[in-house]
Amino acid sequence: MTLDFSTLGHWLQQPLFKVGETPVTLVSLALAVVLVLAIWWLAGALERLLLRAASRGAGAHADNPAHLARLHMVSRLARYTVWVLGTVVVLNYVGLDLSSVALVGGAVAFGLGFGLQNVFSNFISGIIILLEGGLRVGDFVDLESGVRGTVREIAMRYTRVTTNDAIDVLVPNSEFINGRVVNWTFDATYRRMRVPFGVAYGTPKEVVREAAIAAARKIEGVLDDAGHEPTAWLVSYGDSAVNYELVVWADRHLTTSPGGTHARLMWALDDELNARGIEIPFPQRDLHVKSGALEVRLTNP
Repeated sequence: MTLDFSTLGHWLQQPLFKVGETPVTLVSLALAVVLVLAIWWLAGALERLLLRAASRGAGAHADNPAHLARLHMVSRLARYTVWVLGTVVVLNYVGLDLSSVALVGGAVAFGLGFGLQNVFSNFISGIIILLEGGLRVGDFVDLESGVRGTVREIAMRYTRVTTNDAIDVLVPNSEFINGRVVNWTFDATYRRMRVPFGVAYGTPKEVVREAAIAAARKIEGVLDDAGHEPTAWLVSYGDSAVNYELVVWADRHLTTSPGGTHARLMWALDDELNARGIEIPFPQRDLHVKSGALEVRLTNP
């Protein structure tokens, strides 16, 4: 059997369907797919190249989280720009005129009809996040859903948040736009933290404050300059204790690991309270047996 190249060429040039007034053949369709995939690969390679080049030239800014976040934003936006412009140019090159409003509207309606609303919403949300700058790579965030950790990547559909337990959580970008987001490292490099504790009634307030301040000064990263001195607040009178809060201003390293910081402050506070003989009260239960019945009475220490 001989292959008739003229027949094959004629068959490949036969229109499969039309987009607007433009006929789409098997050759033009295959060429469009190959070129679009090549553009997308080049966009990813460009992003990696920009990140490597910027990291090598960062110099003194290498340890600056804000500077690194800007590098990530610029490289990611450059990737998206190459994606969009390259795809439009390629499709126009193979004869598909994307300037037609009807074509673009039809494509969007087609995608939304197949359940791509969330994908489209997350993509637009990701672009908004990158352009606004309210959320950057390296920020420590606390989401309404309960996710807490460091932003490692802002991708097309999701943002990767790494918890302090080294667990990566992929959060849809739309959650950052539609929900409440607490950004612990958005602007200032330090934050105020509070550690509640209680002591027995009758303990001198000055001694409690002295112990709390001494505990805070043991922790590296706690500020102790004018306007940011550690202190103790008397906040309430409890059933069995006088309730205080150890109030400190902590640097970025401490605020990005709030659980560990709280534990270190509690450890140091316990040492200082014990060193001064300050009692930490707890409820006590006395058992009394009367006429065969068991009576439980809650008393204060």
